Amino acid sequence: MADSELRSLLARRLDRRQLIAMDAAFAVLYTLFLMGLTGARAPDDAALPGPAEWLVIAGTGLPLAVRRLWPVAVFALVLALSIVSVPADLPNLSFAAAAYALYAVALVQPRRRWIPTAAIGAFSGVTLFAGALVGPRDWRAERLLDILLALAVLGGAWTLGRAVRERRAQAEQSATRLADQAVAEERLRIARELHDVVAHSMSLIAVKAGVANHVAEERPEEARDALRVIESASRGALAEMRQLLGVLRTGGPADAELAPAPGLAGLAGLVERAALAGVRVELELRVGELPEGVALSAYRIVQEALTNVVKHAAPARCRVLVEADGHEVRIEVTDDGPGARTLPPDPAPGAGHGLIGMRERAMMYGGDFTAGPRPEGGFAVRARLPYDTVRGG
Repeated sequence: MADSELRSLLARRLDRRQLIAMDAAFAVLYTLFLMGLTGARAPDDAALPGPAEWLVIAGTGLPLAVRRLWPVAVFALVLALSIVSVPADLPNLSFAAAAYALYAVALVQPRRRWIPTAAIGAFSGVTLFAGALVGPRDWRAERLLDILLALAVLGGAWTLGRAVRERRAQAEQSATRLADQAVAEERLRIARELHDVVAHSMSLIAVKAGVANHVAEERPEEARDALRVIESASRGALAEMRQLLGVLRTGGPADAELAPAPGLAGLAGLVERAALAGVRVELELRVGELPEGVALSAYRIVQEALTNVVKHAAPARCRVLVEADGHEVRIEVTDDGPGARTLPPDPAPGAGHGLIGMRERAMMYGGDFTAGPRPEGGFAVRARLPYDTVRGG
């Protein structure tokens, strides 16, 4: 068997049926071992009739096969017969069987504050260490030490079981926390995508609807052009929203027939739609191949910046610069419209998420983002997205 196959076999977690089979094998071997020790004694050492001895030995070892099914009942039975084996001078290996059963109890029992697990563990450790150092002793001291060692073995099994239970609980909590964090991040990503799609398209639709309403009687051809723009923008928004909602429904990638995530190649379409809303855009692209996530973030930043120009500055002139040097993408969107980006007197809750979303996209890659009026007039949006570490990861 190859080393990789062996490591995979050892790392694979056994299922419940396999674990029970292992317990059954251990129970049989342990019982046979005790029977061997019992049979090796001198006949005069027997304190119970032969059948009773074998019954105690079998009751001490064989129930361990089902310790995972009925842990408390198995522990009670094994502990009781282990105690019986002491005055009967039967081998019990310092209550090893009871400790093995108690470990299963510690794994499944809920935590109770009144059980001093830490103190039990400390007592077990000190007792086992002291027992290893004790020298010659009489039969009374030996019997007392045997009792203490049995208690220490039981305490050690309990402490170990509780420690494993706590570790598993912490691992489960950590997995749950990571899953919740992943869900929250995905919800935030979807919210950003929906905001970008809806805000851009609805702004364009609102502008063109106003134009159509204003010129419907005097210039019907221009009104029809505006309606065609509204139709095109609404179809595009619906297509992107279906893609995002497909991800939400399936919990995974959208269907293959859906359009791929937009990238820098889609900036030309944004420029055309902005021109239809009265914003003349000068686009400069000086980029090579980019990681898909960086390209999508750059597209969304430019899209949101153009949306703000359409909403707050149209008609206006705008310049979009996107350049990359192999290490980072620099984005600059400037316009000559009013420098202020004001909200309505009583903005609705959540208004102004566009600038926040752009900043989040930049920070996600360890970049920076600035937005504000320019001294010479107009407004500027600048972002920097490092991506050399993205490729390296």
